[in-house]
Amino acid sequence: GYDFCQVLQWFAERVDRIILLFDAHKLDISDEFSEAIKSFRGQDDKIRVVLNKADQVDTQQLMRVYGALMWSLGKVIDTPEVLRVYIGSFWAHPLRNTENRRLFEAEAQDLFKDIQSLPQKAAVRKLNDLIKRARLAKVHAYIISYLKKEMPSVFGKENKKKELINRLPEIYIQLQREYHISAGDFPEVKKMQELLENCDFTKFHSLKPKLIEAVDNMLANKIASLMNLIRQEESNMPTEMVHGGAFDGTMAGPFGHGYGEGAKEGADEDEWVVAKDKPAYDEIFYTLSPINGKISGISAKKEMVTSKLPNSVLGKIWKLADCDGDGMLDDEEFALAKHLIKIKLDGYELPGTLPSHLVPPSHRKPFQTAE
Repeated sequence: GYDFCQVLQWFAERVDRIILLFDAHKLDISDEFSEAIKSFRGQDDKIRVVLNKADQVDTQQLMRVYGALMWSLGKVIDTPEVLRVYIGSFWAHPLRNTENRRLFEAEAQDLFKDIQSLPQKAAVRKLNDLIKRARLAKVHAYIISYLKKEMPSVFGKENKKKELINRLPEIYIQLQREYHISAGDFPEVKKMQELLENCDFTKFHSLKPKLIEAVDNMLANKIASLMNLIRQEESNMPTEMVHGGAFDGTMAGPFGHGYGEGAKEGADEDEWVVAKDKPAYDEIFYTLSPINGKISGISAKKEMVTSKLPNSVLGKIWKLADCDGDGMLDDEEFALAKHLIKIKLDGYELPGTLPSHLVPPSHRKPFQTAE
């Protein structure tokens, strides 16, 4: 019961970032998606593209997929600038293909930085919107005054109106040449033609050069001083960043799928639940050349990435396993890390904080009894 594309257009004018999601193994742009993307016309600077599930294909296929995506987007997004495409696998499942692991991690960090930095650039974006609206108002003035000037004073008004509406694309080109205006500043032809159908051209106003001059003066001089003021304010204010969710390495949702499963396993047992698999984990630990009973973060990472879990998940596991926060792992902390990896690979969620029953015995605070 409503026009979906008009709703998208309304939101596009008000949001700070528009992210288009594509799957690497399913690139076709449907007619509905194409129309949705076209509704973002004039907001091209806000658009970012995410090529998701890129681990489903190998490096050679990924190059072809990327090229095909850019070609497809070129047909629906008419902009001289190349769109920023982030390539990665934005889910918490093990990577099917690990050839491009470093690329995926770097791309994810770039995307997160882009989103996190949005508050810092809010004022500049508002100023850019003001510039767009001023230029559009100026172009409207030229169009309306031209239509007014071409209308006959007495007879044949309706026929002339129809002729001018049909000739609108030609009028656009003529005004571009006469006033040296960019084609991108003009409103969409079809939409303008539909709106003009219900207008009385004889009631339009003639061009007022003083108002045009005032707009030109604002764009040429006043905007530059405003931009300097914004930069000064931003430099004096604390840096604003987006917080929470994925930016803090946390994951929403329940931590387990039932009592005694995943991270909750061993909660009601006296023995440390990791101890049963610790001999196997110890064998791996001592191959990593521990010094003074501990391995470095670099050594631990080499082993942990063999799980093929995304960097964001492994980072959370490291935070949970490094109980004393010294940037190194002893044999119990390493065993805990391996246990948490196993929990994730078994399909369970990781806990937000380390439950007391998973804390390694040597890192537990001694129980103090009241005297």
